[in-house]
Amino acid sequence: MGFNAHEISIVITDDAQIQKLNYMYRNIDKPTNVLAFPMQEGQFSDITPGLLGDVVISCDTASKEADMAQITLMERISQLLVHGILHLAGFDHENDESCAREMEDKSLELIRQIEANTDLNSF
Repeated sequence: MGFNAHEISIVITDDAQIQKLNYMYRNIDKPTNVLAFPMQEGQFSDITPGLLGDVVISCDTASKEADMAQITLMERISQLLVHGILHLAGFDHENDESCAREMEDKSLELIRQIEANTDLNSF
């Protein structure tokens, strides 16, 4: 899977807002750390052909996860942003273990390029 020159929209929100989105679009009534909304597929994909999609991150959940992992909030947000962008590019980790491994490998590769902390893992 490769990237063309596309833009993404990044939204940082709180648990209450991401829970509403998670319920509205995934029928899961709880907050999550990151949601990705691809714009390159579906019936409206031709409306904004240069927009890869939207990544929504809960700062509340990211902060809790950063504390648990003993990393900075910005490091956790980097991890979640990479994760969301990979979803926009078509990677998936939920339905197939080999796809999950591929996504994990790509996540690590990208995180190692953007973060100074070389011990930082992808999740």
